[in-house]
Amino acid sequence: MADDTNSTPPVAQNRRARRDYFIEETLEAGIALMGTEVKSLRGGKVSLAEAYAGPKDGDLYLLNCTIDVYPNSRHFNHEPRRPRKLLVHRRERDRLLGAVKREGVTLVPLKIYFNARGRAKLQLGLAKGRKKHDKRELEKSRDWQRQKARVMRDRS
Repeated sequence: MADDTNSTPPVAQNRRARRDYFIEETLEAGIALMGTEVKSLRGGKVSLAEAYAGPKDGDLYLLNCTIDVYPNSRHFNHEPRRPRKLLVHRRERDRLLGAVKREGVTLVPLKIYFNARGRAKLQLGLAKGRKKHDKRELEKSRDWQRQKARVMRDRS
């Protein structure tokens, strides 16, 4: 569980994930990256907007994640939207892939960050999609909480 255990701020966050999905569980996974991808990550040139995790060749991969090309490298650059292998234990991988197949859940990347050892990590969420009326209800409850906090703050 990698909620707030890392000391560095996230490199990239998927802000829409918590709005569009019910996040049931979170977990941490390593990412197999090339050198120029790490340099681009450190520069913050990454987007998780359309990314998701899924099976490919029996393993777990991060798909549709865009890591921009590193501008200072000429010959050994990477493809920006290539599938990247996620590094998780075999039991964890089998459990996640089974949940995706059986229960119809989605593996949504929530954020990418560097841990204390300098390794790039991905926080994944096991998620179910929200319906439109669920999103409206969430908006209403957030607005009500904001108004309530505003009134309490003004009274004191």
